[in-house]
Parts: sequence; C-alpha cells; structure tokens
Amino acid sequence: MITEYLGWAATAVFVGSYFCTQPRILRGVQMTGALMWVVYGILISASPVIVANVLVFGAAAWTVRRAHGSPS
Repeated sequence: MITEYLGWAATAVFVGSYFCTQPRILRGVQMTGALMWVVYGILISASPVIVANVLVFGAAAWTVRRAHGSPS
C-alpha cells in the first residue's frame, strides 16, 4: 500500500511542477519528483521508470549546476 501512495505522491509532485514559475524552484521540484519515481520504480522493479527518472534527476541537477556558474 505504501508503494501506491508513493506513486500518487510522485504524480502530484510531477503535476505540481507545471505550476512553478521560478526556474530554481522548478528544478528542485523536478529533482524531488524524479527521486520519488526512482524509489517507486525500485519498489515495483520497473527498470524503465528507474532509468527515466535517474536521467530526469541528472538533467535537472546539471541545469541547476550550470545556472550557479559551477564549472562542468
């Protein structure tokens, strides 16, 4: 049952990200949602969910790092 709640919570975070107007907050919400989906994917043994959201997390983290002027 906790797995189902996590999936719904991840869905809510994902949908909520569309209402973010500040890029910094958007990236944080995207990263949070992606981590939630990764955990969900692990719990249900779904490799595509895991890989897709590791990529989303990485892209959001890279964007945050680039925005802060950190060297690549």
